[in-house]
Amino acid sequence: MPGADTITTTYSRRDVLKAGAAGGVVVLGFVLAPARSKPSSDAIFAPNAFIRIDRAGHVTLVMPQVEMGQGIYTAVAMILAEELRISLERVTLEHAPPSDALYANPTFQFQVTGNSNSVRAFWKPLRAAGATAREMLVAAAAQRWNLPADRLTAIDGVVREPSGRRLRYADLAEAASHLSPPKDAPLTPRKEFRLIGRALKRLDTPEKVTGGVRYAIDVMLPGLKFATLRACPVFGGRVGHVDDAKAKAIPGVLQVVVLPDLVAVVAKHMWAAKQGLEALRVEWDEGVNASVNSKQVWRQLRAASAREGVVARTAGDAGTLLASATALEAAFELPFLAHATMEPLNSTVHVRPGECEIWTGSQVLSRAQAVAAKVLALSEDKVTVHNHLIGGGFGRRLEVDMVEKAVRIAQQVDGPVKVIWTREEDIRQDIYRPAYRDVLSAAMDHGRVTAFKHRTTGSSILARWAPPAFQHGIDGDAMDSAVDLPYDIPNLRIEYVREEPPGVPTGFWRGVGPNNNVFAIESFMDELARKAGVDPVEFRRRMLDRNPRLKAALELVAAKASWGTSLPPRVGRGVAVQGAFGSYIATVAEAEVDAAGEVRVRRMISAVDTGIIVNPDTVVAQLQGGLIFGLTAALYGEITIDRGRVVQSNFHDYRMLRMDQAPAIEVHLIDSDEAPGGIGETGTTAALPALRNAIYAATGVALRRMPIDRKLLAGSGRT
Repeated sequence: MPGADTITTTYSRRDVLKAGAAGGVVVLGFVLAPARSKPSSDAIFAPNAFIRIDRAGHVTLVMPQVEMGQGIYTAVAMILAEELRISLERVTLEHAPPSDALYANPTFQFQVTGNSNSVRAFWKPLRAAGATAREMLVAAAAQRWNLPADRLTAIDGVVREPSGRRLRYADLAEAASHLSPPKDAPLTPRKEFRLIGRALKRLDTPEKVTGGVRYAIDVMLPGLKFATLRACPVFGGRVGHVDDAKAKAIPGVLQVVVLPDLVAVVAKHMWAAKQGLEALRVEWDEGVNASVNSKQVWRQLRAASAREGVVARTAGDAGTLLASATALEAAFELPFLAHATMEPLNSTVHVRPGECEIWTGSQVLSRAQAVAAKVLALSEDKVTVHNHLIGGGFGRRLEVDMVEKAVRIAQQVDGPVKVIWTREEDIRQDIYRPAYRDVLSAAMDHGRVTAFKHRTTGSSILARWAPPAFQHGIDGDAMDSAVDLPYDIPNLRIEYVREEPPGVPTGFWRGVGPNNNVFAIESFMDELARKAGVDPVEFRRRMLDRNPRLKAALELVAAKASWGTSLPPRVGRGVAVQGAFGSYIATVAEAEVDAAGEVRVRRMISAVDTGIIVNPDTVVAQLQGGLIFGLTAALYGEITIDRGRVVQSNFHDYRMLRMDQAPAIEVHLIDSDEAPGGIGETGTTAALPALRNAIYAATGVALRRMPIDRKLLAGSGRT
């Protein structure tokens, strides 16, 4: 496949230029148990919320996080199997039911998958869960044999004693269930890991290849009806008048549901529902946002960015140094973006008297249950929610609007109904990545930045999505990678200005706050390097002495990218570094710009220190996917507004990077003893500034807004 090359190598932190050993590969079996509201009843040993062992010795992992392509089902299963000291193929996965009490993400204190933190958050809790279960099984064997537990070993699902006697976990499970869990079960030392660190095959791949995996959109129930919906195309608008005569005349259409803010057509199959929706004649009450357009949004955002913001971090005396005539300033902008997941929004709902059952794919399962209960005025225990693998989340399924609307429609339908958003409705009724404007200024001395000011202006997602996290007028997500700037700069002032766009709903998008801040900072660093007459890699390296992990990644990626060697005309290399999501990554893009301003990305090279790596293949795959996702945004991504409506509607006008455009991607992994970092969003964050800086090197054009402006690039360039 063109551009699909991937080079994966592991390096020692002490010698980042020397190749280390690569992990072995094994082929695994995999069973994904159907989603259930309660753990399996045949378990005889359940020492905690995550582990069930039945009489046959089968181990079930009740998975607290949701799989949406990031490989977390495999990684988390590896962590658990490592501490239980069993082979990975012996682990069966079961989706966790909604329960903040049992399955809350330790970082956020409720049930949520996001922010590239699944491994980070559950690294210690799941290791402890596995180790606790293992030690209880060993203790049961010690009791049976009347031996000290420290004379016994557990390996491959068997407890052994020095004379050679063996007991399977299945033989010990019932006895272990009567023991008290130890307080601090010893964790397996890294040098004894048998699974963690190996490039094991993903558990979900075989069924995805054969079509055996069921996403929420695949759910089929007896008597199932299908529905598709349309909300007012203007943000905040309502339904006015509906003429449904032509829709009801279409064969297969069963019902038209009219709610205050949307209409839905219910039918025997999706095609009839879609035809019926197109046949509806709806007059909309467009409301106060009918005149909103992109020009107005940007005019408002730019005006707000001129205001002094709330100070998120300060050090030294940046103000005095930046008041000098030699200080440099630049503003960078990123537009609204849609998620455009491969699996459109959907939920299947069956409302019965006094209860409700839902089949969906959600990153926030307990919230999905809660919103359904609220709509139906039921207690949450009367709402059963089955979670499924997700065909793309990217933050979109951190929202529960798809469940809330589906439940309201299902209230009007007799029997189960699957509500599916069309691609057009999915894009035009998204909750968009915020538009941001960043104003940066810097003072320099002898090729180093001595003072730095960064003002981020945009909407606050946290103020809506998690109000307690919005503290003192600062959105911590919007300022991520700005307040924790990786460089050693003695004088800093970091500010945040909250400015909500008129009418446009905003939410998390893959890469979240670092998307915006890393793009602005790393683009500005390249401009500062050129102003100082210093090579961009060397310019950054001088300011990373206090950040050795990132410095090592920068030096490695420069070597692997052949930084500094000559390139053809109109071809450039760009570098970007980041310390986001607990990982340290340096990326080089190599890109060519033709005379018409079209950009071809030739290579992407990343070096990453993400701490202890659970599965190297997962890290590589996530960086590959993230880089492609970010390149798509850099080259094409933009949602525009006209007359209160989203202009884009499908992949013809909301472009994705295509297969023949995919660059060669190299990922170089740095060995580390540090706790695992996050990886799912880091490639997205790295792609934009690295590509922008490659274009800058190739053409001399300092783009300050994404997506790229081909008109600005046309005819420019160095020969």
